[in-house]
Amino acid sequence: MIQQIQTLYRYRLLIHSLVSRELKARYRGNILGFMWSFINPLMLLLTYGLVFTYMLPGFRGPTIEPYFLFLFCGLLPWTWFSSSILESSTVLIAGGNLIKKVLFPAEILPTVTVLANFVHFMLGMPILLAFLVWEGRLGLSALLLPIPLLVQMVMTLGLALFFSALTVHFRDVKDLLSHLLNLWFFSTPVLYSYAGMEGPMRTALRLNPMTHVLNAYHDLLFGNILRIRSGLAGSAIAALILLALGAFLFDRLRDTLAEEV
Repeated sequence: MIQQIQTLYRYRLLIHSLVSRELKARYRGNILGFMWSFINPLMLLLTYGLVFTYMLPGFRGPTIEPYFLFLFCGLLPWTWFSSSILESSTVLIAGGNLIKKVLFPAEILPTVTVLANFVHFMLGMPILLAFLVWEGRLGLSALLLPIPLLVQMVMTLGLALFFSALTVHFRDVKDLLSHLLNLWFFSTPVLYSYAGMEGPMRTALRLNPMTHVLNAYHDLLFGNILRIRSGLAGSAIAALILLALGAFLFDRLRDTLAEEV
């Protein structure tokens, strides 16, 4: 794992170049260009806000009102997480020409995918912060936001390395992964509050490392709670384990990647 981190640092300028290329390619030919990075989260906020505020009201408690804002505090980081993993599962296959070059380190490609989606996440943050200011909820607790961001980055990168290498050998992993992420989404407190869960359901949610990451976003942004709960430490440990596991699998399959793509 340490060797791969050193490799990524050595090729940081290449990663920067590829991330820029990825962002430009995503909106090439669109009239609004990078404005979609702001419009997409805004439309997401308005759509979910409309559905869960007016079409499906009554299932939430007063502690998570205004609900559309609570929802967006979890939905924005979850979108970064799920999009990065799903796109990473096919990034090595799509970048087969680069992988076949002897001097090109293949782990750059899933890393670029994670970072490109992180940029989209950060471009969507001003929309969220603007609504938090509008509702009078943005406080000093937002200064602690880099902590869950770092935990999520490590966890996402580990899973991206794992699934990107695995999908090269087992192509149906991508289809299974989409269903797994759907199940993971509903098993993570994005649509509901972790604090409102009791009994076996709360115990099950506690075992999900993304629960504590999303809970940190809700606390720091929506709840304006100036503290980090102990559960995030467990998620940080899980993130490091996932990064080590992803790096290990990627390294074991590295020699066969060029042949399989």
